[in-house]
Amino acid sequence: MKDEVDKIPFAESYSKTHNSVKSNKDDLTRFASPTRNHEAACSGNCISKDSIVVTSKDSKHDRAELQQLHKRHRNTLDEGRSEAAAKRHNKGYRTARENLSDLCDEGSFIEYGQLAVAAQRGRIEEQELRTSTAADGVITGTATINSELYPENCDVAVIINDYSVLAGSQGFFHHHKLDRILTVAKEQQLPVLMFTEGGGGRPGDTDVTTQIAGLNILSFALWAGLSGVVPRIAVANGYCFAGNAALFGCADITIATQTSWIGMAGPAMIEGGGLGIFKPTEIGPIEVQSKNGVVDIVVKDEAEATAMAKKVLGVFQGSIAEWGCADQSTLQHLLPEDRRYAYPVRNIINAIADTGSFIELREKDGRGIVTGFIRIEGKPLGLIANDCKVLGGAIDSDASEKAARFMQLCNAYSIPLVSLCDTPGFMVGPRNEEAAAVRRMSRLFVAGAAITVPLVTIFLRKGYGLGAMAMAGGSFAKPSYSAAWPTGEFGGMGLEGAVTLGFKKELDAEQDPVAKKELFNKLVEEMYDLGKATEAASFLEIDAVIDPSHTRKVIAKAIKAASKKMQPRPERRFVDTW
Repeated sequence: MKDEVDKIPFAESYSKTHNSVKSNKDDLTRFASPTRNHEAACSGNCISKDSIVVTSKDSKHDRAELQQLHKRHRNTLDEGRSEAAAKRHNKGYRTARENLSDLCDEGSFIEYGQLAVAAQRGRIEEQELRTSTAADGVITGTATINSELYPENCDVAVIINDYSVLAGSQGFFHHHKLDRILTVAKEQQLPVLMFTEGGGGRPGDTDVTTQIAGLNILSFALWAGLSGVVPRIAVANGYCFAGNAALFGCADITIATQTSWIGMAGPAMIEGGGLGIFKPTEIGPIEVQSKNGVVDIVVKDEAEATAMAKKVLGVFQGSIAEWGCADQSTLQHLLPEDRRYAYPVRNIINAIADTGSFIELREKDGRGIVTGFIRIEGKPLGLIANDCKVLGGAIDSDASEKAARFMQLCNAYSIPLVSLCDTPGFMVGPRNEEAAAVRRMSRLFVAGAAITVPLVTIFLRKGYGLGAMAMAGGSFAKPSYSAAWPTGEFGGMGLEGAVTLGFKKELDAEQDPVAKKELFNKLVEEMYDLGKATEAASFLEIDAVIDPSHTRKVIAKAIKAASKKMQPRPERRFVDTW
């Protein structure tokens, strides 16, 4: 049975794993998810049409034990923690349970460890603990998300850190809850969505007397160990420091709001280390963490972050039946007539992709290559594309690492890849060598060689040198299918450089500057004619030259054919954090 599961993509394997459970799902007694309004936002105590749950309203007919349970549950909800909820709203933020309500399908959430409190019974009165440290600062459980789109692949593990509880810090039972739900996620092969707002480790859990440093916890290892096993999406808002930031950084996809500050230490730890005094808003602001690649997707607020998390999750959940696309006849007009002019490649991406499906990752980092997810005919695909408006499309070290990591991510979760190539090659020169170009650029070749998912490369215009090879998985022979638009041009290196090197003697012999320029342009034109896409195709260096308006159909057909013989998915393919 294991061998059979290993042969199918993540989404399909995920579906098969859970189908056996779904037939009995309606018979389960479970806690309901939060409702969709602030007043009733809760988890575990709301009536749902498909769940058998306790209600948060006491009844004089209930026995004493049940009334006590209702009260304990209420203490963990926004209705029982109105002051904490008001503080969040005054900051313009949502409560943890409001985010939970918006994230999960109604009536689907099953909470783990709702009655936990901080390990501080020796210093804080029990009743206060139940409200001020509700759930020990983290909501954990399982739910369905996007079930209307992916009814067979909708089960997810959910972790939402609650900043209103001790600044979202990680305490003794908090870690136990993390360990429990991450173990469940691994055993049941559930994708994980985690909201990571919080200040890191908590030193005040005085009930714990049998440890010194407490570094033998499993949370970080369990979370990191899911890399390449199940998709992991992290969402940051507000302050996300120390241990919370480490969890954020380990995720496959990172989403953060514009009001996010993310750092491996908060102000107290920095000051304690003698490194200066800083305000929390001076540590890892979103302006920094979006440009350096720590954050994949920047959104306005928690509402947009939740919606984006669901959209990204859908990429891993599978195909959708309904889709639309732009008029494909417009594609031929999106490239300038003059080959020397740049153009916005995102216009081409959005035209090729299903309408509204493009999700760009790390937009401000490694800007020479665009990376992200698209759909074609409803099927999710990974995409890399050279941006000729940045360095003329040349690939620098930052872009190389960004694209290599993205290819690794797609390969790990069996998402086919599309490459839109238009590059004069790798960016060269002494400054690039100082930036470790040899090692960093080479990551593209290593990542490309490891690809087992279908790869389709479309050459929009330039396909020169090692850079073009890297965009094709390391070799023009690597893709499942390679095709060029009629504007495609190829060569072992950029035309101008090839003429300068190959015809140095002839150029040096011409003393007249005007005549030398004319000779240079003539030689470039001759080499361009030799390297046209139609010539490259006639020598079988690429598979075809296509009408741009056929690009979508070509990609869809090539991926469908290649997917039938896709290599088995290993039990785990490690995905770098960077």
